[in-house]
Amino acid sequence: MGFFLETLIGGLMAGMLYALVALGFVLIFKASGVFNFAQGAMVLFAALAMARFAEWIPGWFGLEGSYLGTAAAFVVAGALMFVVAWLIERLVLRHLVNQEGATLLMATLGIAYVLEGIGSTMFGSSIYTIDVGMPKDPVFLFEGIFPGGLLINKEDFIAALIAAVLVGLLTLFFQKTTTGRALRAVADDHQAAQSIGIPLNRIWVIVWCVAGLVALVAGVIWGSKLGVQFSLSTVALRALPVVILGGLTSVPGAIIGGLIIGVGEKLSEVYLGPMVGGGIEIWFAYVLALVVLLFRPQGLFGEKIIDRV
Repeated sequence: MGFFLETLIGGLMAGMLYALVALGFVLIFKASGVFNFAQGAMVLFAALAMARFAEWIPGWFGLEGSYLGTAAAFVVAGALMFVVAWLIERLVLRHLVNQEGATLLMATLGIAYVLEGIGSTMFGSSIYTIDVGMPKDPVFLFEGIFPGGLLINKEDFIAALIAAVLVGLLTLFFQKTTTGRALRAVADDHQAAQSIGIPLNRIWVIVWCVAGLVALVAGVIWGSKLGVQFSLSTVALRALPVVILGGLTSVPGAIIGGLIIGVGEKLSEVYLGPMVGGGIEIWFAYVLALVVLLFRPQGLFGEKIIDRV
């Protein structure tokens, strides 16, 4: 029982990280109706900015050995992501309002390549580390309940907790604030939202800023775990099945889809992997997403696209 719970908890923690990356896709799609292929590049760019500013700022202001340098690097990297979001809206999206979805899709592909190129030029292309002070040693919990206790990775637990808090705050933002309601109105119908005075360009800036913040948090977490390298942009591919499973138009779907896939990957690898030679964790999410597509193309919680036209 203890081993099963360890696997289950590990899957839930991984699922929250998947959900965090998937949120970036959902936010952009809800606001603009286009799948954002630049999300992986945004995660990479944000992680590069955080890693390099965490090196530079302590030296500039004499903050070596202090967490103030790391905190300042996070703030500066966050401000940079807001500037990137503003430039994307100003230079690209503003000129593509009400254009076909394929046009916006190609624009996000272009944005991805531009961000990767600028990131390499500004911050370099080496492998960097991010140290935000998260403990990496495992810990045993509930030793009085289960023989030997449950082995939990502290870093994964804290990362999952951070992701859960951010997801909760974003949910409250969308449900309880005026700006959040405006974002949902734009998601339902761009032209109707414009007709009642909601400025589409401003909404796009806001949602890209939020997506940039999500990318920064995801980049810091994944960069801390895996190191900051250009392959980090492929972490977004891990979130694609989550988006497909939960639905491109559903924030709760991204959360629940992430948890389902995280748990499913871990349990299938542990209990079914030995029967087939292992490796289930690599392809499980994509097979599950494909099965869902066959029976419910809009995902478990998504809307039919025809209903949004």
